[in-house]
Amino acid sequence: MSNVETDPAELACGGDPVDPGKVEILDARSVPLGGPRAMPVRRTLPQRRRSLIGAWCFADHYGPDDTSVSGGMSVGPHPHTGLQTVSWLFTGEIEHRDSLGSHAMVRPGELNLMTGGHGICHEEVSTPETTMLHGVQLWVALPDEHRHTARDFQHYVPPATDLDGATARVFLGTLAGQTSPVKTFTPLLGAEIVLDPGASLSLAADPSFEHGVLLDTGELTFAGTPLRRAQLGCLGIGATALGLDNPGSSPARAIVLGGPPFGEEILMWWNFVGRSHDEIAEYRAAWEANSEQFGAIEPYPGGPARLPAPPLPAVRIKPRRNPS
Repeated sequence: MSNVETDPAELACGGDPVDPGKVEILDARSVPLGGPRAMPVRRTLPQRRRSLIGAWCFADHYGPDDTSVSGGMSVGPHPHTGLQTVSWLFTGEIEHRDSLGSHAMVRPGELNLMTGGHGICHEEVSTPETTMLHGVQLWVALPDEHRHTARDFQHYVPPATDLDGATARVFLGTLAGQTSPVKTFTPLLGAEIVLDPGASLSLAADPSFEHGVLLDTGELTFAGTPLRRAQLGCLGIGATALGLDNPGSSPARAIVLGGPPFGEEILMWWNFVGRSHDEIAEYRAAWEANSEQFGAIEPYPGGPARLPAPPLPAVRIKPRRNPS
């Protein structure tokens, strides 16, 4: 997915851990995501209070979205560098094409992970059959030693694991006895958890990880802290278990994220992850010049046009780090 803001902020993001015993609550901000009537998404990462959870550097949550009203997802060819994109749907279907030659459908319960590395471009359009679109789009920052790696695309359908009052689908890393085979460049955790009404769950956790829980639907308490829908609760390193409780009368669904503190400062602007303002400027210039760095794809017939890069910020900004 693209960041289609016309005036994206340039963010310098660090990886300092937070208080290991306290859940930090991040509220989402609404961002329009293209389309003829601009489908809204709720963005919790990055923001001023927190830039990363492990290597997770971007989190958009959208829907349930009536595509007859919003027009659905319609994001034309756009570039990425220095990151992996993680697509996960609850409802609907999205068609994905990229300059590696991948042509895949994003469907509920199925992971699509694309590695941008040195440069890739892709496009995403919800299918005509989709009437309701609902899911998350996540980005993972690549560490310096791997950020110029070759383009890649992986697809994985994780099994559903019964946890006595809950169901888990682990699409990255290891949780609740499940391990995903999908390759990442730093240790990561990504999973969908659905808790029955009144259910409580304690999941063994890696104490070297930071963890985040994004509530999609229902009511949920994370490590004793209530979450509202679309909020992201963040827990610093040191936790050996993740406590999740559903006090409501309907199922609760959440996305669980995790990873060790990233430990590197990154610069994010538009769809690029780099290390300096000048590097970001070079990526922008390469995209505008139709550089082979990103490859090429044909836009959908009658679909969205190639996205031009927005103007760069007029000034350089100071680094923005996670709270210590």
